[in-house]
Amino acid sequence: MKDQNLEQRYKKWIVILSIAIPLVVALLFGVNLKRMGFAVEPLSFLPPIYATINGFTAVLLVLAVIAIKKGNRKLHENLMKGAIGCSILFLGMYVSYHMTSDSTKFGGEGVVKFIYYFILITHIILSIVIIPLVLITYVRALAQVFDKHKMIARITFPIWLYVAITGVVVYLMISPYYVY
Repeated sequence: MKDQNLEQRYKKWIVILSIAIPLVVALLFGVNLKRMGFAVEPLSFLPPIYATINGFTAVLLVLAVIAIKKGNRKLHENLMKGAIGCSILFLGMYVSYHMTSDSTKFGGEGVVKFIYYFILITHIILSIVIIPLVLITYVRALAQVFDKHKMIARITFPIWLYVAITGVVVYLMISPYYVY
């Protein structure tokens, strides 16, 4: 059963979340609880965990594409819900880490520094772009408008996969410079 109106009903929420999530993350990124006088320990154990979660997200995305190509819609749906859940977990841990810890400066030099910042900047920009794409793709699946879902999923998938993989790459490149 197709519900063409479902997408319209969710349109306002897609816009609100697509704006609110990056704004809230940016605001919370600037909040350091320790500097505000709170007695908090840095959550320095989180970066390898949330980098691993990014890796899981990438794996789930690839498995979901394989599942749908094999016609297993239910497995695809469950894998995609898992990828969304991983992304939400990542975001919560990422914000929590940065609210309790000072940002780590990348110490590499030369070409490696350029490569790092290129990957980091594209990762950040595309992590903002991916929010509405994921939400629209998900709502179109909920509405069972699979022709439109498939059209946008072809755009959403490679961008989301890039964001997930580059999240791991950024962590691996900066991890030698973490102060524990």
